[in-house]
Amino acid sequence: MVMGPTHAVSGAVAGLVVAEFLPPEWGGPTSTAEVFTFAAVCAGAALLPDLDTTQSTVARSFGPASKVLAGGIDEGSLWFYRLTRGRRDPKRRGGHRTLTHTALFAIAVAFGVSALVVQFGRPAIVGTLFVTLGLALRGLAGGWAARSGWLVVTVLAAVLAMLFWSWYPDEVGSRALGVAVGLGCAVHCLGDAITKEGVPFLAPFVPWRGRRWWELRLPSMLSIRAGGAFEKAVLGPVLTLVAAGMVLWAVEGVPEAVTAALTEIRALG
Repeated sequence: MVMGPTHAVSGAVAGLVVAEFLPPEWGGPTSTAEVFTFAAVCAGAALLPDLDTTQSTVARSFGPASKVLAGGIDEGSLWFYRLTRGRRDPKRRGGHRTLTHTALFAIAVAFGVSALVVQFGRPAIVGTLFVTLGLALRGLAGGWAARSGWLVVTVLAAVLAMLFWSWYPDEVGSRALGVAVGLGCAVHCLGDAITKEGVPFLAPFVPWRGRRWWELRLPSMLSIRAGGAFEKAVLGPVLTLVAAGMVLWAVEGVPEAVTAALTEIRALG
């Protein structure tokens, strides 16, 4: 999972932005705690697409359970690829970077999580929080997670899930978790789209030149290498600074305090 930290931080940034504009009647966050929960879920979900191979770091997040899940998703993705591939799409032996790296998957997961929350309430909410927060720990604190082991990550994810659940007293509001998960998956794909490898984001419904699984990517001169110098030295640090600033801005009372301070400075000037 070369881009794991970058995916997670970009997911957090996207979550913080969308949380500010998602209307409450659509389940949007109504408090600082809910905004942070939304962003944390989005950060974890931004690693979800890489659960399509047992070789990814994220597949080790929950030990044998996530390994088995990753293997199943890999097989299912490969089956879907073979079912839908075009006449010029190459044969594949694995499903990595296929189904879970598409807009179709992001939309399906968003609706699926929302439906589960509506149908089952608390168990679905806590389950969603548990999985996404565990993935967020793996992405945002990869070094610590590797040293501590999957069992510690699993226990901490469970504790955080119950804690964050207490910030969602209204199950109607918790339906926004589906939006957060779908958004995280989409952010992951868009992050892959700026790399030289690209991502089949529009597959399999937008064929091009005889292929259904063609990679959406930037021109070579504008694309970056996953895990390369630009990501580590520029993109990752900038996203981290943006996320930190947005976290501070999201704290209740901070925007008003900053506005008042700027007004006072103008008056003195």
